[in-house]
Amino acid sequence: MLPTSILVAVLFYLAATLLQWQVLQGQKRPARNLIRGLGLCGITVHALAVYLVVHQGPGLNLGFFSVGSQISWLLAALVLLSSSRQHIDNLFIGVFPLAIISLLTATLDPDTSLQRNYGPGLIAHILLSILAYSIFTLATLQALLLWRQNTALKQHHTRGLVASLPPLQTMERLLFEMLWTGIILLSASLVSGFFFVEDFFAQHLIHKTTLSILAWFVYAILLAGHSLLGWRSLRAIRWTIGGFIALMLAFFGSKLVLEFFLPG
Repeated sequence: MLPTSILVAVLFYLAATLLQWQVLQGQKRPARNLIRGLGLCGITVHALAVYLVVHQGPGLNLGFFSVGSQISWLLAALVLLSSSRQHIDNLFIGVFPLAIISLLTATLDPDTSLQRNYGPGLIAHILLSILAYSIFTLATLQALLLWRQNTALKQHHTRGLVASLPPLQTMERLLFEMLWTGIILLSASLVSGFFFVEDFFAQHLIHKTTLSILAWFVYAILLAGHSLLGWRSLRAIRWTIGGFIALMLAFFGSKLVLEFFLPG
């Protein structure tokens, strides 16, 4: 049976998602304070649920689904916090349902043998990795919105979702702000991993390490291309999604294989 904290957080997120969807469909006038208030309640209870899942046994549970719930919480918190100064409320439509799914699966990690004690350096590496992945997930959602907006404007469709988005230039600026923040965090994660992760290039970690470095190069090339050559629009969107695919395979692909298909 799911813990009460998970069920309560899901209800808050679900209510906020439905209201935001009605706003996007033009069925209701924007009720930003109500939506953000429900989101804040969801995030608060979600934090409690994450704590209970991570500390459900000896050491810390950082299994596949537990980490997924942590990332979705951070995503929701970042979007909610940023929405107070940026017009990015539309990201709630993607972030809150993701949080719901991660909460409902948070207790499904295969066994408690994944729980262990972590040193401060390794915890710092894990936190930096989660932060970097969360920021790049937001950047990818932003890139998808930018693609939708770009396509709609070319076809002269300016109703619905597109009508509620900021100008194209603002959307692109937000995307590159996220990318710069993400690559700084990813760089710190890779450096800390080199120093604090035992056997960083060992066989069971080589795929994760290689794909993470590949993602770093993809994002670095994109940012260099934007700064030096003016890359933007569809090219920026493609490179953002490409880097995220590499990072997703590194972060979750390796974890999925190691925990579910190659346990022990």
